[in-house]
Amino acid sequence: MKVKNIRYTPGGGAELVSYEIADPGPGEVQIETAACGICSWDLQTFRTGSDGPSPAPPGHEGMGYVSKLGPGVTNLEVGQRVVGGGFAQVRNAPANRIHKIPDSNLADHHWIVEPVSCVVTGMDHCRLKAGERLAMVGCGFMGLMMIQGLAGAGADQLIALDIDDRRLELASQFGATEAYNVNDEGFDQIRKDLRSRRIDTVVDTSGSQSGLDLATEIVKVGGMINLFGWIKGSTATFNPTAWHGKAISIVNTSPAAQMRDPFPVAIRLIHNGLIDLKPLVTHVIPIDEYPEFMHGVTTGEVEGYIKGVVTHAR
Repeated sequence: MKVKNIRYTPGGGAELVSYEIADPGPGEVQIETAACGICSWDLQTFRTGSDGPSPAPPGHEGMGYVSKLGPGVTNLEVGQRVVGGGFAQVRNAPANRIHKIPDSNLADHHWIVEPVSCVVTGMDHCRLKAGERLAMVGCGFMGLMMIQGLAGAGADQLIALDIDDRRLELASQFGATEAYNVNDEGFDQIRKDLRSRRIDTVVDTSGSQSGLDLATEIVKVGGMINLFGWIKGSTATFNPTAWHGKAISIVNTSPAAQMRDPFPVAIRLIHNGLIDLKPLVTHVIPIDEYPEFMHGVTTGEVEGYIKGVVTHAR
């Protein structure tokens, strides 16, 4: 059968393509994609092109419904809602790597589990003890989910820092004890105050050089920087004297740093409402609109963007 997908093009941009997909093989299932989140990695690849550094696959935050079972598959049923896949309309996948989604009234586009699994890994590495102080540098989609997850973990202070007032307002709604815009005129005084707070852990989800610099500045002597965000590219800088002098521990919490299988935990967090994607998924588009939509997001023409999700009609 012919299925739709996205292909990133050299030099930037993306196009719709179609191709034939075979029946699932032994130990595989076929999944009809219902929704797939747009990652910041997708945004970067749209900007730089398939020939740029570290290009993203066409989507990796998918979920859908089992449509066919390959020979030998007995742990899944046709029609089950599951985690897995990308932007492709249909895909085959090993059955032993598929996670079931429990019965739920949540819409498909609010079951974007893969980024929540990344947040689980980031939270695991915070090693937060009751009464400690924590700051979140960057309150985009990932940072706001992490604030939701950490809000009930016993932190004395959970300080949100960003450049967007709307996102900071959401951070406060999600449990941040304080929220500050780093571009505000009075932030220099707040910066001095934060340096005096003895902040135990600073989670940098910003994926920016300025975010890493701020994390270095405000973390306490002997504290930890949880480097969650990806500064995309081949170079970044740090102050080795500050890192050495303050005895800062640095932990890189990319998905490869997982301490356990984070997917079952992520599914439970969504199912129980501890991480709520409804306020964060700001744009839902059919796959046919993807190239035009991504042009708008990457040029700043799409307003209020936090998280986009691509959908397929069923």
